[in-house]
Amino acid sequence: MLVPALLGWSYADLDDEMRKSFEVALHAGTAGALLIALRHEVAEVLREMDARRLTRHALTFIPPGLAAFAFERPIEERLGSPRGVAGAQVVAGLVLALADLRPADRSHEEASAVDALLIGLGQACALAPGVSRNGATLTAARLLRFDRRSANRLSRHAALPIILAAAGLKGLRLWKRGLPPGMIAGAGAAFGSTLVSSPLVRVVDSARSYAPFAAYRVALGVVSLMRLNGTHGR
Repeated sequence: MLVPALLGWSYADLDDEMRKSFEVALHAGTAGALLIALRHEVAEVLREMDARRLTRHALTFIPPGLAAFAFERPIEERLGSPRGVAGAQVVAGLVLALADLRPADRSHEEASAVDALLIGLGQACALAPGVSRNGATLTAARLLRFDRRSANRLSRHAALPIILAAAGLKGLRLWKRGLPPGMIAGAGAAFGSTLVSSPLVRVVDSARSYAPFAAYRVALGVVSLMRLNGTHGR
């Protein structure tokens, strides 16, 4: 949403369903690349799956699923403007920075059903464009005092199922309408860029602070708001 607005493209004038489907296609490309890059971690999770872990995964999935079903359209209509996205970057970046001040004294192995539900509620907040699914789940995990490596792991495990589910649902709808070449190209670009940059996942895992990531988001939002307001003024 921000890139087309800053470059003056008429992206916002496209058919709403097609535009949303394109955004999901980008997520699908990203998720596919992460499944390959993190295949050993995914295999480990599947091998260790039991009733407790399955319940935990379900609890991270249910809140965003229900929220999307009930509120997706109103959220997009009221918060989906370029300025709304830029403002969400600023707010989410500041909240992440504050959450990262919490003690980091818990491991992902200690995660309970309540933790999973709260991380799922954080993920539901990512329905607001610009909040970021990864950023929201990291924020929730740090608020719950998980160390950064564990927070990243819990964030990935919460995000991948919901992204794949959304991509599958939109994909079935699009299959009936036909897949535009631009959508395939976008998914391919997201897949390739994510695969190439996947070593950054390990960098984030070993980060001693999320301050640089929070600062990037705040700076991106502020600069975008300045540019968008300047464009509007002219």
